[in-house]
Amino acid sequence: MRSLMGLINLANEHDFLEELTYFRNGASVPFAGRYRIIDFAISNMVNTGADEIGIFTNQKYRALMDHLENGDNFGLDDRNSRLFVLPPDWHDPTDISRGDLRHFHNNRDYFNRSNATDVMIAGSQFICNTDFKEALRQHEETGADVTLITEQRETLEDMHQPLLRINDEEGRVVFLNHDQENKHIFTGTYIIKKDKLLEIVDYCIQNYKDNFFIQGVQERLDQLSVRFFDIHERTMYVNSLKAFYHSNMSILDPTVYKDIFLQAQRIRTKTSNQPPAKYLNDCIVKDSTVANGCLIEGEVEHSILYRGVKIAKGAVVKNSIIMSNCRIGENAIIENVILDKDVSVSDNQRLIGSSDKPFVVAKRQTI
Repeated sequence: MRSLMGLINLANEHDFLEELTYFRNGASVPFAGRYRIIDFAISNMVNTGADEIGIFTNQKYRALMDHLENGDNFGLDDRNSRLFVLPPDWHDPTDISRGDLRHFHNNRDYFNRSNATDVMIAGSQFICNTDFKEALRQHEETGADVTLITEQRETLEDMHQPLLRINDEEGRVVFLNHDQENKHIFTGTYIIKKDKLLEIVDYCIQNYKDNFFIQGVQERLDQLSVRFFDIHERTMYVNSLKAFYHSNMSILDPTVYKDIFLQAQRIRTKTSNQPPAKYLNDCIVKDSTVANGCLIEGEVEHSILYRGVKIAKGAVVKNSIIMSNCRIGENAIIENVILDKDVSVSDNQRLIGSSDKPFVVAKRQTI
């Protein structure tokens, strides 16, 4: 019986979310009112059957560790399951590895100590609510070294950079490129045999490579058995500020919300015990998501309020993302804006952005 372990590789992810990643990495940025971006990758792995998940991270991971705690909110806190944050550890004087291969080399014990036969590897920027059990079953039945999780889409908007697209022959991946005419998209998630992973790590280090997937898998497709598995769920890619804003706003569509959050398998996150939101007399709330702990006296329209937000009397918030514990003063006007956590907007202030370029305020600022 084959078994699965998970790896979320943040080592090659760049922080494209501007002010939102001044003090944290992209994986720990809040999303959709009560989640973090990394919650989706972890939840999908747990829903697929992974009972141990490691996270390679380079920098700004304090907020990530605070959010993940010991893994209990993700069902990874019993004697047979674990969640590991694996920060850089470059203390081996004989180590010649580079790039994300340094993470694989210095955390080799993470793989060696596991009885799992396969590893699911993902980044944090692909958002979906699914399990990959059918993909894992195909991976086993075909005997593939690597199975790429893919989807077919006509367009991809708001991307900071294009995603890899696959060319195939009879189910076997023969080429990956950025051809925009090719509608077959690699999601960045894949399953690989654990022994093959360790073999590729050794090859890459011995040949002075610095990127596990690009130089160990993509450049050696002719030497590996690489297959693909198409998924058909709703997906999002959050690797730019514009994509982050539009993905959040799309959650306000009930159909999109249902596809992402109201499935048989759930998205796990850190829980909170704040009281329900409180709506005072004469407040107006339309087409919005309001988290617990909010206090609303003013007007909120087509916006997402995270936990503990306070909207004072006369304030108007439209088409905006307001993160935890922000304070909007009396008669303030907020439109097409992203406020990070703990921002205070003074009385009578006006902050106006656009849907293509929202106005962003970094955390703990007073405007």
